[in-house]
Formats: sequence, structure tokens, C-alpha cells
Amino acid sequence: MAATWTIGELLGTSSAYWRGCALQAGVRLGLFSSIAAGFTTGEQISENLNTDPRATGLLLDGLTGMGLLIKEDGSYVNSVAADDFLVKQSTNYIGHIILHHHHLVDGWAQLDQAVRTGQPVDKRSYGEDVERESFLMGMFNLAMANGPKVAAEVDLSGRTRLLDLGGGPGTYAIHFCLKNPTLSAVIFDRSTTEPFARSTVEKFGLTERIDFNSGDFTTDDLSGGPYDAAWLSHILHSSGEEMCQQIIDKTVAAMEPGGLILIHDFILENDKSGPEFPALFGLNMLLNNPAGRSYSESEIIEMLCQAGAKEVQRHPWKGPNDSGIICATV
Repeated sequence: MAATWTIGELLGTSSAYWRGCALQAGVRLGLFSSIAAGFTTGEQISENLNTDPRATGLLLDGLTGMGLLIKEDGSYVNSVAADDFLVKQSTNYIGHIILHHHHLVDGWAQLDQAVRTGQPVDKRSYGEDVERESFLMGMFNLAMANGPKVAAEVDLSGRTRLLDLGGGPGTYAIHFCLKNPTLSAVIFDRSTTEPFARSTVEKFGLTERIDFNSGDFTTDDLSGGPYDAAWLSHILHSSGEEMCQQIIDKTVAAMEPGGLILIHDFILENDKSGPEFPALFGLNMLLNNPAGRSYSESEIIEMLCQAGAKEVQRHPWKGPNDSGIICATV
């Protein structure tokens, strides 16, 4: 059923980027980390950040209006949520993914052009290394939050060798191995992610059980098998249908009979009318990728069946932003 929209809701949606940009500016400036110790005046914050005092005051009041800061007698302190999620020293820090969103703003402002041409748009570059770090660290932080929950609900008992395809730092492989003591894993991803992955695996004491094989899974054979489990997290949305089918075919071919394949992504309803985040995420792919998009449950199931998978079904687990899991045996 279509939502009932008011003028206020339409205007609020149209100007929603104001809130996002204010949050992103606060994170980019390190503002929340700067005032983590307690109540601080605007003048002190401006001096600490080397920013314009008047402009800093406007940003502080804007963030206070959003409920991210608390203001008393002209001084500011972080809200509980800001302390937990926006201070760099916090174990729950999500600033990296917020910076990644900041790097996408230029593209979203040109969405009409992308719809006209069907092609990605030119965007401001913040530097390849900077953008890669915010993306990888952002994905790592989100996976660290999701990983233990997924590992608790996905049954890998009895499995011995997992392929974490495009696994980046291997966060999910780490949590699957922590949950299943007999499981070993191979992270297969581009060589640029290898140092981060090996460092992360070492921190969890899993160097003997988790290895890294570098390569491009869109063109290279998948080494390190055969596998009796495979985890494809947020892989398909970066590719067109033909490439997705090739990736799934290649994964199935690298697995033992009876192996379990798990596809985790932002999954649309079969008529592609929702949920909202997967639907909007498809537009994000349009802006940044020549062929990628969000796929529906029925489309992913059909790809798995085409690859010869059996017992294909939707797993009951549901993640933030309506991510889901479709599983099958090979």
C-alpha cells in the first residue's frame, strides 16, 4: 500500500540531506571525539578543532537540535548515542561508514543525470586511499556488529572449510570460525585488502585457521578448495545479472557435493517494490557502478537453481537495512 504523504513529510524528505551532511561534518571534523570528556564550550571546541567560532556554533546547535549533543548553559556534551557510536575511541564507532556516505553525496546530487543516461556519474575524489579506507573500515565495523549474530543463527556445525568470497578483512569468516571450532576458512579478495585481513585475523588468534588468497573473483578461478561452505556477503549487488550468474556458478563449482552456499545481500521483494533500503540502494549502485543493482529474492533463487543448487530457501535471519540470507546446498 502506498504511503500517505503530507507536505511536511515531503519537505522533510527533500531536506533530509541537511541532517546527513551535519552528521558527516561532525564526524569528519572529529567533533564528537573532541568533546567526549564532558561539557565543553563552543569556543573551546572551535579552538580544539581549529575551526571558525561562529560556524562551529551553528554546527553545534544543529547537532543539538538533532539530539546528538546536549547543550546546557552554553556548553555542549555528547548524547549517549554520540558517545557510543561517534567517538573514535569507542569500540562501537561507526564513523568510517558515515565518511563513506559523505564520499557518495556528490553522486546522489546528480541522480537525475544518472537516470537520464543510465550510467554512473562523475564525483569529487577525496583520494583513492582515503575512500578505500573509509569503505573497508566501515564494512568492517558493520560486519563486527552483525557477525556474532549471523554466526549464532547460521548453522555451520560439521562444516570444515569455508570460502569467504570477497570477504575484505574476513570479519564474517572470523566469527564463523569462533563459533565453530572445527571450521577453517579462506578469504578470497583483491590483494589490496590482504594486509588488513591478515592483521585482523591475527588479532583474533585465528592465523592457523584462516588464510587469504588474492584474486579477482569476477575473472579468476577460486583457489583453496574444495569447500563445504561458502559465504557471499554483499557481492551480487556490485554486478549485472550475467556476472552474478558467473560468480555463483564459479562458487558452486568450487564446492564439495552437499556444500552449503549462503548469499547475504540487500534483498528486494519479488515485485521489487520494497523494502525501502534495498530499493534505494539500487539507485546507489546506479550512481557508482555500470551494472550493479539490488536483486529480488526470486532472482537470486533462480541464479542458484541455474547453477545446480538444491534446497534453495530464504533464511529467517534479518539484518539492519533489510539485509537477508538465501541459502542452498550443492
